[in-house]
Amino acid sequence: MTKGCDHMTKGCDHHHCDDRKTLYPRVFIILISFIVLILFIILLIYLILRPTKPHFTLLSVTIYAFNVTTTPTNLLTSTFQVTLSSTNPNSRIGIYYDKLDVYAVYRRQQITLPTLLPASYQGHEDVSVWSPFLHGNAVPVAPYVAVALCGDEAAGTVLIDVKVDGRVRWKVGDFVSGKYHLYVKCAAYISFGNENSNSGIVIGPGINKYQLVQNCHVDV
Repeated sequence: MTKGCDHMTKGCDHHHCDDRKTLYPRVFIILISFIVLILFIILLIYLILRPTKPHFTLLSVTIYAFNVTTTPTNLLTSTFQVTLSSTNPNSRIGIYYDKLDVYAVYRRQQITLPTLLPASYQGHEDVSVWSPFLHGNAVPVAPYVAVALCGDEAAGTVLIDVKVDGRVRWKVGDFVSGKYHLYVKCAAYISFGNENSNSGIVIGPGINKYQLVQNCHVDV
């Protein structure tokens, strides 16, 4: 009886060893697959969280109206058409522009209402161009702003900041990230009173177009 039991015990041990031989490769394969999956998720998160931000360029500014009245109050009336381009430098990441507001600022004071650009998608390494109109009709400005503007116009050069405030999303394959804040600032130096200057071209009575091709500062 004892020998029989010993023989049965050895048989069970041998069968158990065979199970282990088949179990270890499976565990190894599962472990490697899990590590590869984790590394892929880390890479995906890196691509989503650390994409290269788009490049914005202010191509031109056309001025239709830009004047200030100081009596009885300080009011600034301005009408611009600006041409902006955006380049997506990413070769594997697309960009959704969900909301882009464009407006003009002079001496840290907003002088036009925001103009909303249409929502759009920008593919890999694509270029988008917008030419919105910016309007500010009799906008109240601080007294120092009116004085500074008159002084700048007399000097012949006015610095206007064209700003873009919006939301973007990144697209990697079929995955689309959450919304990120986009802030763009483009400096436009406007020269007055010199029709032959390189920066300004008079295209009609009271209408001035300035070819700038000015790189913008972008924060995401």
